[in-house]
Amino acid sequence: MGAVRGKRQKRRGWVRRGAVSVWGGAAVLVSLLAPAGADPVPAAASKPAFASVNYAVAVDESASLAPADMKAEKAAAARIALGDVSSSSHVTVFGFAAAESGDQRAVDPVCPRTTLDAAGRESIGGCVGKLRSRKKSEGTGTDFPSAIRQGVHELSTGTDPSVPRVLFLLTDGQMDVTGSPQYGDAAHRETEGRDQLDRELKSAAAQGVQIWPLGFGPAPDKAQLDRMAAGGYQKGCVELPSARPTAGKVSGAKDVGPMLEKAFAAAHCLRYQPGTSERPPATLEVGISPLATVGSIVVDKSDPAVTVTYLDPSGHQVPTSGTYRKSRFELAGAGDTVEALKITDPVPGVWKVKAEAPEGHRSLPVGVSVLWQGELRGALTMNPPSPQAGQQATVTMRLQTREGYEIKDPHDYAGLRVRSELTGDGFAPQTLRLADDGKGPDPRGSDGSFTGSVKIPKSAAGALKVSGTLTASGLSADTRSESGQIAPGVLPVTTALTLPPADAHPGGTVTGNLAVHNTSGTRHTLRLSVADVQPGLLSVSPARIELKPGESGTRKVTVEVAPEGVFGDRLDDDGLRLGGTVTVVDTTDHDRTLVRSPLSVPVTPEPGIWAKYWWAFLSAAALIALAAGAVLAWLRQRRIRRDPFGLVLQLVSEDGDIVAEHPAGHGHKQWYAFAVVEPHRSPRIERRSHGPYAVQRSPEGGAVLRKRGGGRTRLPARGQVPLTDALSLSLGEETRSTKVRRPRSARPRTTTAAIPAAGEGTSTSTYESYR
Repeated sequence: MGAVRGKRQKRRGWVRRGAVSVWGGAAVLVSLLAPAGADPVPAAASKPAFASVNYAVAVDESASLAPADMKAEKAAAARIALGDVSSSSHVTVFGFAAAESGDQRAVDPVCPRTTLDAAGRESIGGCVGKLRSRKKSEGTGTDFPSAIRQGVHELSTGTDPSVPRVLFLLTDGQMDVTGSPQYGDAAHRETEGRDQLDRELKSAAAQGVQIWPLGFGPAPDKAQLDRMAAGGYQKGCVELPSARPTAGKVSGAKDVGPMLEKAFAAAHCLRYQPGTSERPPATLEVGISPLATVGSIVVDKSDPAVTVTYLDPSGHQVPTSGTYRKSRFELAGAGDTVEALKITDPVPGVWKVKAEAPEGHRSLPVGVSVLWQGELRGALTMNPPSPQAGQQATVTMRLQTREGYEIKDPHDYAGLRVRSELTGDGFAPQTLRLADDGKGPDPRGSDGSFTGSVKIPKSAAGALKVSGTLTASGLSADTRSESGQIAPGVLPVTTALTLPPADAHPGGTVTGNLAVHNTSGTRHTLRLSVADVQPGLLSVSPARIELKPGESGTRKVTVEVAPEGVFGDRLDDDGLRLGGTVTVVDTTDHDRTLVRSPLSVPVTPEPGIWAKYWWAFLSAAALIALAAGAVLAWLRQRRIRRDPFGLVLQLVSEDGDIVAEHPAGHGHKQWYAFAVVEPHRSPRIERRSHGPYAVQRSPEGGAVLRKRGGGRTRLPARGQVPLTDALSLSLGEETRSTKVRRPRSARPRTTTAAIPAAGEGTSTSTYESYR
């Protein structure tokens, strides 16, 4: 699985942290064994199968177990059936100790064989409650031979031998039959007990019953537990060491869940993925692999008052029963301390579990985990597909989901075993080594492509066949084969396909070239197709190419991607990779395969308006910014051009004499308002905020005079306009070029300067100056 690939494996992100809290794993013991078929199965042609499993749970009731350990055993047994995804599986639960008198019995049946449909799951919880620690009067020893005999009987009587048989033995691992008369005299009971245990273990192996012991208590007898695990049926659901029965040890109540889930995952060929753990209210996360065809999200609530809602990787709340977006859901254990949501065809990615609880029920942590089973497909190619005798050939097995999506995360196929063999006419079968280590013929390590090379024997003649088998725990085995023919010295038609690496959007295309060379004097027909992918996801055109005698050249080849609606929820923001194989066959030359070229197409969602036209938006924004800047500059320049600062206002008498001068300051909204003071005695100009006169510059030069109630009048640079009956206004020399900015603290003061006047000695004028 990919990580928190958390939203993201993006989002492909997978949660790989945290652990399940008290008994969290015991909630789901999913039986998803899918028998491996030897025949190749077309990619995505099969539906996920949930094979049933028959299992029995033997719970130690002896006096050697502490009360806390007994409680933990009962909790584990009560939750065994909750997460089983097959409604045809069966479970039997019984307690055991030892019969130490004639009126006692070693085995205590509590749950008869129960079909794990909806009604069966409900009944299991009640009958498991009958388990208890034995009193002295009931027999308190530990009789393993009787427990195994009972388990083998329950699993082998009236059941289909093709259905896997698993016995879970929950015990402290300390056999004690010293008080049991059935084992003979007291001096020899221990030896007789060991002998009978050996016989029962051999019987279990003969009846195909696996034994998975789980040790409780402070010091379980690990050697005894290992002996029982090794004595039963050893062939697991797959031919891998991880599927062989092993003994586990529980160091405390919190370990029961994870230990039991791991044991069930191994026994049932499942994958176990822990998620996060927090106190409610909290949002927990757990990842589901893109390989998963069925899984069960286990939530250890610790407190039945906790309520849970489930969100898929897209953030949609899913139902607890029925179908939603091509996935099917079924919840078990909603009213208990542990519940499990079974999902068929789950959406891969990071799932979120929202846990809420009322006040007073938030002290215990809530944990989440997932058990899942999936299907792994391989796409097998040999290059060249029609080699010559003595030629070196490269064989590649690429990993895919059953729909044809590529698998790149090594965590998804951890523990995978790849076997390959070359067979054909004229030579003995040859074993090939395929590796994903980036060495030798393998171009890149840990990328989901296993590659090897083989030299075609010189004695080879006629047909060839290369096969490959994928085997992994939790993933149904897949066998692929590719047939070919030994090529003669010269082929009548040779081809070479070039497809450049390129991303594509749904409905898009990838275009390449097929180089063709027909050396024969006859027409040849080539057939093109895409294999190893779910029909409809990828297609190639043209489907047929006709070659004229002696024709050489290149032909355009286009790979088309399905439209967006075909991908559904699998196409998230991170996109996906489609894998396939482009095949070119010469139908004129006995359907000889000329090309089998691996195809990898990264598919990304169609970009939105911004992603598609960002350059246009940025260009438009830049133009708008430039235009706005130009307008602002024009307005600023216009303001500056109209600002009256620097104009020298002159009062001119009827005789044409300048009787006063006044430098204008910055105006209010480009208008400098003023008044004429003492127009008849000693006329001068003073600034007034609401004076009867105002001036501003004119863009054409000079100024514009505004009179209160009198409109506006143009004041040329070398002219004058009347202000009063005896005075006119004119402009003096410009002072703006030598302006000095007034400090904020400056205050205007009035200074009287003597100005010569025609016909008189002097006159006075008022200037605005600054100190």
